[in-house]
Amino acid sequence: MGYQGRFAPSPTGALHFGSLVAAVGSYLDAKHQQGQWLVRIEDLDTPRNVAGAADAILRTLENYGLYWDETVVYQSQRIHLYEVALEQLKKQQVCYPCVCSRKTIAAQQGEGVYSGRCRNGILSPTRQPAAWRLHIDDSIIRFTDRLQGDISQHLATKVGDFVIKRADGVFAYQLAVVVDDAAQGINHVVRGADLLDSTPRQIFLQHQLGLPTPCYLHLPLVVNAQGEKLSKQTLAQAISQQHPVATLYDALCFLQQHPPIELQHSDLTTLWDWAIAHWQPHAITHPA
Repeated sequence: MGYQGRFAPSPTGALHFGSLVAAVGSYLDAKHQQGQWLVRIEDLDTPRNVAGAADAILRTLENYGLYWDETVVYQSQRIHLYEVALEQLKKQQVCYPCVCSRKTIAAQQGEGVYSGRCRNGILSPTRQPAAWRLHIDDSIIRFTDRLQGDISQHLATKVGDFVIKRADGVFAYQLAVVVDDAAQGINHVVRGADLLDSTPRQIFLQHQLGLPTPCYLHLPLVVNAQGEKLSKQTLAQAISQQHPVATLYDALCFLQQHPPIELQHSDLTTLWDWAIAHWQPHAITHPA
């Protein structure tokens, strides 16, 4: 299979500049290598979803000339795939139910790694719903990020047994993204560096489920004046629908692609043709 990449936004609000940078980076990396670029809407966390946001994101991508190659998929329509994966992990006896709330965990150990309190069975009977946690072994997860370099993490001491299905019945991001990437044949993941710390968990899950590990590239984050990642929580502004070329030019500058100044006044086709032909991810000199 050739290059298969993706952009996977959550519909928690309008597309902001930080999200656009991730979309542009993933799109250029795919198209420069004559690959496929897919879009997946990660709408599992229903309490955080904003009505109409998914459609607005897709319209914005089209307005900016970011056209996907296959049908858009929605995680909310793929629950059966996550159930199959969870059942596999249960049969392998590498996950277990847990009734420890965040409040309980914080009271016992502060904000540290989960202690494994429920690993050998729930200590006291309760009617409250249980989450499912993945049992972490003592291995060290290592991978080489195309931009950030060699990464290693000892999950047992840095993360501990982590949740793969929440007590409210929502499948956790870590499980869903691993299942979806494998199901869609994703072999290259280009995304923001805020997810770099999650990657070892995803690789561990891939190993447990017998799934392939994609090649990763984590882009620098766009931050506000306070040094905070642009997000709905930090009141990031939606990108303009009126001036896509100017905004895309700014995204290329952020990614240190050094676009010619005349591209600021070009059309979308001309800008994309130049950007795809001249894409150089290693020109980015500010890893996270």
